Order: sequence, then structure tokens, then C-alpha cells
Amino acid sequence: MIINPKSGKGFNYKNTKRLEDIFKFYKYDYEIIFTKYRGHATEIVKKLPNDIDLVISAGGDGTFSEVMNGNLERDHRLVLSHLPVGTLNDIGHMYGLVSNMYTNLKLILTGTVKDVDIGVINNHAFTYVASYGKYMEIPYQTPQELKKRLGYFAYAVEVLKRIYERIPKYEVEFKVDDEKHYGMYSFILISNANRIAGINNFYRDMKLNDNRFEVMFCSLYKKRDILKAFYNLKTNNLEHVAGIECYKCKELEIKFKKNKKSWCVDGEEFKDKKYVYKINLIRHVKMQVPNKNISKLFN
Repeated sequence: MIINPKSGKGFNYKNTKRLEDIFKFYKYDYEIIFTKYRGHATEIVKKLPNDIDLVISAGGDGTFSEVMNGNLERDHRLVLSHLPVGTLNDIGHMYGLVSNMYTNLKLILTGTVKDVDIGVINNHAFTYVASYGKYMEIPYQTPQELKKRLGYFAYAVEVLKRIYERIPKYEVEFKVDDEKHYGMYSFILISNANRIAGINNFYRDMKLNDNRFEVMFCSLYKKRDILKAFYNLKTNNLEHVAGIECYKCKELEIKFKKNKKSWCVDGEEFKDKKYVYKINLIRHVKMQVPNKNISKLFN
């Protein structure tokens, strides 16, 4: 188990003993390692021996992204799982995990190994979402101290601080598989998930192993129109919302005429500022997941 002690409201080291008791009960030999700096989880996973049965990432979505990137750089990939102890925890909720860390560990250890498709943007893996546009920087720019005090509501505070800022549009050429498109867009969202930014059932018909990822281009730029569009997700599929273009694909290429922003990848800043981005999938990455939502998430 690789624990990021700074995720969410911070890890209480007193919890370690109870985690160890659960590992012992389920007959696991275990080691618990705490990360010390950004990127440390990636380094740890790359150096692990090949005979490990399971690697559990305990932290936020960004911590799991670090673990995933380390695993994909190995010659021999390991089976991964994710124990959410971050602020938003979209991945954990998607898999059916709850708010209790100990219950979640039991659900993981009694779960099933499944093949998952993992997205890659310019050779950097994302475990569930890569996003571009105004407000997309809020997950990684929100102060950690604010997250510890307010949890999920820290993000709402940051949004309110910027509510009067203009939402720009970006001139974009893109190719979905072999089909070319052009437009002016305020937001771009690339994902393989059905829960994004705390919204459940963001896509109604997505699967984690269908050899496709979902892409959304938003041409709306007025705040009331954007809020109305996402409010309509309660009753409509995203594909039917005006001002939203949706695609499913294996490969995507995006070309910006001007690029002044970083992408947000799994809640963290992706600083690879370029004009061209290539996105594709790595298939059959093994994850041990709770049994609860398997029929919903997998073909």
C-alpha cells in the first residue's frame, strides 16, 4: 500500500494499525509506504519486484495517477487498486466505494481483477479524465490547507472567487479517429469514467473496457448557459445538450492555434504546454475493483 499522507484532510497515522489488521485477516503479507514528495509514488511503483500480487494507492485521484504512470513504465505490470482518501475521490465513488476507509479496503481485498482501458495524453497516462479550459485549474490551484478544512467545498470557494472572470474560447482543429473537425471551444473533456467533478452518470452508456474513450467539446461561453447545460444532465444524456459535441473514439489529435494553459489531468497540472496533443488508449491494464459496480462499468 502506497499512502499519500497529504491527500484530502491528511492521513492520521494512528489508522495504520487498523489497516494492518485488515491485511492480516485476509491473509496478505503487506508493506505500507508513505510518499514524501510529488512524483514519489511513480518512483516507488517502478522499483517494486515482479512477484507482488497487488499495489493499493491510498490517496486522491492524483496519487492514483502517479501510481498508474509508474506501473505503465514497467516491463512487468502489476495489479493495481485505489483506496480513496482525497478530496473529490471521483474514481473511488465510480467503483462503488464509500466514505469509510476500512470498509473500502475490505471491498478491495474481496474484489475482482478486471481489465481497464487507460487514457494517454502525449505519453502521460490519465486514470479517468483530462480537461482543458477555464476553471479546469481549480483542482490543483486550490490551497491544500483549504481542502483540509473544507473538503469538497474548498473547490466551490475557489469557483466563487473567479465567478466574474471571462470565459475565453480556443480555436481548435481536431481529428477523431480519422474524421477532421474545427471549432471555437471553451472546454474540452477527455475521459474514461462515468463520474466526473462529483457528477454521477456523467455518461450513461460508457464502459471501462470497450476500447473507446469519451470526448466532449463545449462551445458555450456564457456562465448561465454552461450551468444550464450541466444541470440538464439530471434528465438528459450529455449528447443531447445544446452547445455540447460528444464523441467516442480510440484516437484523438488536438491542435491549438494558441495555447496558454495547462491541462488538468486527474486533478493535477499537466505542464506539457504544446500546440498538438495526441490521445490514445492502453488496453488490458489490470485492476482489482469492488464487485458492486462491475456489471455497470464493464462489458
